[in-house]
Amino acid sequence: MSYFLHPSSVVDEGANIGNGSKIWHFCHISSHARIGTNVSIGQNVFVGNQVSIGNSCKIQNNVSIYDNVTLEDGVFCGPSMVFTNVYNPRALVNRKSEYRTTLIKRGATLGANCTIVCGTTVGIFAFVGAGAVVNRDVPNYAIVVGVPARQIGWMSEHGERLSLPTSGVGEAACPQTGEVYRLTGTTLTKKED
Repeated sequence: MSYFLHPSSVVDEGANIGNGSKIWHFCHISSHARIGTNVSIGQNVFVGNQVSIGNSCKIQNNVSIYDNVTLEDGVFCGPSMVFTNVYNPRALVNRKSEYRTTLIKRGATLGANCTIVCGTTVGIFAFVGAGAVVNRDVPNYAIVVGVPARQIGWMSEHGERLSLPTSGVGEAACPQTGEVYRLTGTTLTKKED
């Protein structure tokens, strides 16, 4: 085994787990799950069959990642945040054929206790605040908060707030790295050298 597995956790036969990953206490990894390299999976995490987790992700305690959720590389899932996969669940109605796909793109942060409603995409390096309810797509680098989540600003790849309006035209530099970001309308991109 090229990854760490706490003895209290269960990994079903067939799960694919990358080198250097760590699975801590009381976790359950389903048989068709794909987990990349150097992933940290905290206490009491469930990973479903049709789940893909990229490299260097951090899944904090008490997170359930249900079928049809994809996390690209470097995603942070805060403690007790929630994914869904059925939009209108009922205990007495089988809706497994109606699962909606959720995509969390590279480097995004999902804050503690936030909820990601199925069928949404969270853009690269976006930042979802603690307790937010995301029910529509989140742009790249956007900061969203509240119920339902609304955009209040922009975040650099380093995790620093940028001094830009939520729409318009302009440029701002990350206060930590000096990398420059360009806003055009409602789209933020990192300026390449």
